[in-house]
Amino acid sequence: MWTWVAACLAGLGGLGYATTVLPTRWLKVERVDWQLGLRRTILQVSDLHVERNRVSPERLASICRSERPDYICLTGDYVDSERAIVRLQPYLGALEACDVPMYAVLGNHDYKLRGRIGALISCLKAHGVTVLRNEAVVLDGFNLVGIDDYQTRRSDERAAYRNVQEGLPVIVMTHDPTFVLAARRPFDALMAGHLHGKQFQLPFFYYLKPMGPLAKRGIYAGMHRVEAGPYYISKGVGQSGINLRFLVRSEVTVHRF
Repeated sequence: MWTWVAACLAGLGGLGYATTVLPTRWLKVERVDWQLGLRRTILQVSDLHVERNRVSPERLASICRSERPDYICLTGDYVDSERAIVRLQPYLGALEACDVPMYAVLGNHDYKLRGRIGALISCLKAHGVTVLRNEAVVLDGFNLVGIDDYQTRRSDERAAYRNVQEGLPVIVMTHDPTFVLAARRPFDALMAGHLHGKQFQLPFFYYLKPMGPLAKRGIYAGMHRVEAGPYYISKGVGQSGINLRFLVRSEVTVHRF
């Protein structure tokens, strides 16, 4: 009898690991082809959440070296507290060593630092990351627009588009995809994160844990479109709340434009 009980417990333990822990380790590379004719590739790394993350910096660097992107875009939620910044540094260092231009926006968890947000921004800049807070840069044949976090009411679309060069495609990076419901300026592509692909693939999860109108409509990952343009939501690398996922793998995204 005890052998049977032990076997059942071992089976349940294995099932639990396969459905909740393995998805946080088994990083998936998603690929999106925007067909803009730019011949440029962006590696999107979203929601690192270094306090709750089972993907190593070396794994991210390996993907970067393999994919050889032209740019890396970091779409927010790096840390929950200032003391966690030291844990972010190995990730930034590993990506910096790939020698690819990096751009970043901030997420709602980053703003938990409140008056110490400058320490996070300084860390990003020290590793060669350009932080876009409602501003745009003109890169090789396109505008990259960084819109600050929508959930914490830091987004300013008008300011972000101020330096956009007319006639060039507009690629937007932001953290919370709910911004698209308020977008008034057109874009050719938008990259976001925030929703973790639901993190727990359970019915009515976003009714129990409200995450805004997009999530409530069942929009929390992948490619979608609004009147302003098409947008993509990454499932992210790390976890929010607890360091588990249920039937939802962690993700980095290769965008081909």
